[in-house]
Amino acid sequence: MKVHATLAALAAAFTLTAAPALAQGALANPAALTEKAPASFKAKFDTSKGVFIVQVNRDWAPNGVDRFYNLVKNGFFDNTRFFRVISGFMVQFGINGDPKLSPGWRNAKIPDDAVKQSNKRGNITFATSGPNSRTTQVFINFKDNAGLDGQGFAPFGQIVTGMDVVDKLYAEYGEGAPSGADQSVFEGPAAKAITATRPPAPRAASTAAITASRSRPSRTTGSAPASRSCPTLPGVLVVAVTS
Repeated sequence: MKVHATLAALAAAFTLTAAPALAQGALANPAALTEKAPASFKAKFDTSKGVFIVQVNRDWAPNGVDRFYNLVKNGFFDNTRFFRVISGFMVQFGINGDPKLSPGWRNAKIPDDAVKQSNKRGNITFATSGPNSRTTQVFINFKDNAGLDGQGFAPFGQIVTGMDVVDKLYAEYGEGAPSGADQSVFEGPAAKAITATRPPAPRAASTAAITASRSRPSRTTGSAPASRSCPTLPGVLVVAVTS
């Protein structure tokens, strides 16, 4: 499936389309992807379980929004997987499927933002492994997780359409080894060998989880076989940009 990341600037009435090959080339140089995001925009996620739309607000978390905007615009999330789903807590994604890109982005950390919004149900936030360590992994809160606010997790947007799709993501592989997935599986050579599978209905496409504390979405890794797989994000389409 060919995917394009399209920016539709409503006020200026123009459309910018980044072809996958060009976007992939841009992603090889994280230091160059520092464009300032609009004050607000929407990102449409077309997934194997349906569509959800994120409303992003730069004043919530400027550093986080700028990073998310550049990732979306350049196709970083295309064909990636929801690798960690914990019922009653959150769903996490943001590891690119091309192992050649992983090392550069793993070290492309951005400064923390002040926490201006709470981690309420439907809000989207960057995962972190400590101060000033955010890179590309984000999570969506399944419920109100106000306990994360004091730990420095700064939401930068909210799901405005399709939270029911997010709720359907498969979450029965558990957390951590031996049933959860090693996060490195999605970053290394094995990433291209992982295929999306569907457990018997009515379950959603299978989603593996990684080892980490339930109280802190993070970029830590666990240990598990590479055979478990996750629903993909066939493409991310920015459907509206307003300045």
